[in-house]
Amino acid sequence: MTLIVLVVATLCFRLLGAVSHLTRFSTWRVSAAHGLAVMLVMTATAHFVPSDVTVMPNHADMTAMVPPFVPFPALVVYLTGVLELAGAVGLVLTATRRAAGICLALLFVLMLPANVHAALAGVTLAGEPATPLWQRVPEQILYIGVALWAAGVAGGRRPRASAPRAAPVRGVVS
Repeated sequence: MTLIVLVVATLCFRLLGAVSHLTRFSTWRVSAAHGLAVMLVMTATAHFVPSDVTVMPNHADMTAMVPPFVPFPALVVYLTGVLELAGAVGLVLTATRRAAGICLALLFVLMLPANVHAALAGVTLAGEPATPLWQRVPEQILYIGVALWAAGVAGGRRPRASAPRAAPVRGVVS
């Protein structure tokens, strides 16, 4: 589901840029940054949903995903939810996009053991089995790649401001 949200949101932002000529969404890279932000807002909400809500993953489900070696699992779930929300905000702000993308890529790497544990331990999320590893690991790698690409770290050159040209010096004979 999260992958679908990422793809659809990215396509919508890019289409918005193309149809309405909004320069903000004139590139795939920026559209993907905003698409990833939408996905992160969606996934972060699960970190704060009360346990009695069963229509979507909730805090108890997320806590069950935390591997046993991680101390204070409930606190870690809240912290990762806050970090996902902060990363989403950072991605939509041009000035912080690079740092946010790098930090989110690191966060996605750090959260992979929880996804592995959930798949191997048979953890359920909103009554459904956790995403199987054969699907989750490539998906996590994709999220890392999108975060780094949106940050301008991976996948080609980052747009740079052109350097000012030196003015010719008058009166100098070469």
